Amino acid sequence: MDLIIFDLDGTLINSEAILLGAQVETFARHGLAHPGREAGLGVVGLTLNIALMRLAGLAEPDEDLTATYRDVFGAMRRQAETDAAFDEPLFPGVPETLAALAARPGLKLGVATGKSRRGAEYIIERHGWEDLFDTVQTADDAPSKPHPGMILRAMAETGAAPERTAMVGDSSFDIEMAVAAGVVPVAVSWGFQPAASLVALGARHVLDTCPDLPGALGLRPAAPAATERV
Repeated sequence: MDLIIFDLDGTLINSEAILLGAQVETFARHGLAHPGREAGLGVVGLTLNIALMRLAGLAEPDEDLTATYRDVFGAMRRQAETDAAFDEPLFPGVPETLAALAARPGLKLGVATGKSRRGAEYIIERHGWEDLFDTVQTADDAPSKPHPGMILRAMAETGAAPERTAMVGDSSFDIEMAVAAGVVPVAVSWGFQPAASLVALGARHVLDTCPDLPGALGLRPAAPAATERV
């Protein structure tokens, strides 16, 4: 592989509590009934204004609704510094898998997320990933998923070939984006949408744990470091 691209929410980080919490509070402030957990998680991955538009059943994005969500989410993220209720932990096996992949010569890693550039940078800095990803694509850089723009930009920036690029995600938008871009679609089973629906959309592999990724992509185990003899 030349390049492996990861979604963030629902794939690398478990942000369910803060995302749903911000949605519910935003809807309440606008006098709207939130449609529930499944619907709320079902729009995660889309660019924010489009996600809220779909969730609220609107015909076009609502700037006031989007602004309220940003305010609410920001307050909850600040609260998370002292209240674990809105924490955004990594899923099991993520740190070890990313570190192992980053150590492979010639393999580049990337991010494609519906978050803003600011939101993506917060997650990257929080986990010390500043030197891990060779390309980071956000809602500020390309059209909303499932448009293939994020993946196309990532491949252009890294020189990766489509057949040697994989997109790893938990949503229909990730898989549809990967298919549209002509790269290998990889679904995770621990995310916000059912794995079976992702297979139906074209996912070529389904991961039960993050450390399963190298094997699914046919990556041979990295050669052990040579032992110096004295």
